[in-house]
Amino acid sequence: MTKELFEKVITEVAPFTRIVTLHLMGEPLAHPDLKTFLDLCMNQKLQVYFVTNGVLLKDPELLLHPALRQVSFSLHSYYDNFPDKDPSLYLNRIFDFTQLAFEKRPNLFINYRLWNLNSIKGNHKHNEIIYQSIEKRFGITIPRDWNFEKDKSLKLLNYLALHYETEFIWPSLELPVRGTQGTCHGLKNHFGILADATVVPCCLDKEGKIPLGNIALTPLKEILKSPRSQAMIRGFQRHHLIEDLCQRCPYIERFEA
Repeated sequence: MTKELFEKVITEVAPFTRIVTLHLMGEPLAHPDLKTFLDLCMNQKLQVYFVTNGVLLKDPELLLHPALRQVSFSLHSYYDNFPDKDPSLYLNRIFDFTQLAFEKRPNLFINYRLWNLNSIKGNHKHNEIIYQSIEKRFGITIPRDWNFEKDKSLKLLNYLALHYETEFIWPSLELPVRGTQGTCHGLKNHFGILADATVVPCCLDKEGKIPLGNIALTPLKEILKSPRSQAMIRGFQRHHLIEDLCQRCPYIERFEA
């Protein structure tokens, strides 16, 4: 987004929420105006939950910005991008930031995400390397038998935690139809706005396959009250999937229980 568009977006979003995230498949550290965006969030009294893979972490002070309430590092993504590369330098930059946050922002929540488990009771071969690196740096012991089916967050030290999740497949219109029955949290507790100002119903519609409107052209309040938005909400309430993408979304299986 441009600074002008982001300022318009964040001003319209502010009456609807207290929390924003600056990603929808994108990497927020890649944006040259990130500091300005965080300032604009703070001006609107919005807290930012920040998710990054951490590869572009060069200025640790930036992630100590007072608008930030939580910073999550997707550690599992490193091996997806660099399967044959030693993660030591990468992890040490994140560890350095973490220790700086302990000193300067002791109430900042920090998550190390391991969203690569093959099943809810499974593990991943690369996680052992990450466990040992964390233990060595912070002088702690990480239990390998943690029951993350019961609690996905394992507190490590201060406000630092490991956060576990199983792997998931991004929804796509190329996937087979699962069915028309199901529900979702989209438009219930979140929605997304893409870089081109397209409003989408959930954090998984990264390609804008369910465009509800464009916030640069139409007020957000009107978009969220549009017939298409309201039809989706009513459908989720009745466990009926209206949209084609929703009918093909594997993530909806997580809400079936």
